[in-house]
Amino acid sequence: MRQPGPGSGRRTPAVELAGVTKTYPGDVRALDEVSLVVERGTFLAVMGPSGSGKSTLMHCAAGLDSPTAGRAFIDGTEIGTLNETRRTELRRKSVGFIFQSYNLVPSLSVEDNIMLPLRLAGRSPDREWVRGLVERVGLADRLTRRPAELSGGQQQRAAIARALAARPAVVFADEPTGALDLRTGREVLALLRDLVDGLGQTVVMVTHDPAAAARADLAKVMADGRVVDTRVKPTAGELATCVTALETE
Repeated sequence: MRQPGPGSGRRTPAVELAGVTKTYPGDVRALDEVSLVVERGTFLAVMGPSGSGKSTLMHCAAGLDSPTAGRAFIDGTEIGTLNETRRTELRRKSVGFIFQSYNLVPSLSVEDNIMLPLRLAGRSPDREWVRGLVERVGLADRLTRRPAELSGGQQQRAAIARALAARPAVVFADEPTGALDLRTGREVLALLRDLVDGLGQTVVMVTHDPAAAARADLAKVMADGRVVDTRVKPTAGELATCVTALETE
């Protein structure tokens, strides 16, 4: 059942966290009362030194982990009110994932990899939508290939198309350029930017790379489980300076 989020009264955000805290045994506080709103059709980057909490934030925001305290919403639905089955259904319907290591199934063709989330969810694909995605990511002539027959950049493009096939409310990208060379990484970032600008997709990207984060509309910088800085239309230089300062404190 859809629950009213803390942002009720306005257009429902794609993602919303309200006072989210995550602790682990030994009183390790990975997130400390984090609140943020990711509006639809925006590109958010989350940065911070190692151990700052950025990956934990993504896991809680995406419904992969449960907050110890606070409330997390995806597409207006409070994740914490759902059992594991319903949470899985919500992720399949409303969330796409892009990983550093692509996570394509080696034995499947590119086309079958792209369609896999829809098949797991028992949903019929929107063929026109998927065809448009495949053309947009430049893989229309690679659909019958296996992942091993593609370059790293092409594999990541296939992963991006897979993440978008179900028309999710939000796509979470975890270091999406980490395994790519500089030129290919720039091409993938340009593609993510195009998906936001051209298709109105919402993207939340966790990255350690200031140049990657500078492609976003908004950057949240984390330290010690908190958001300590927010930059609108950030530049790589200012983000690098900010993170370097945190690492040397």
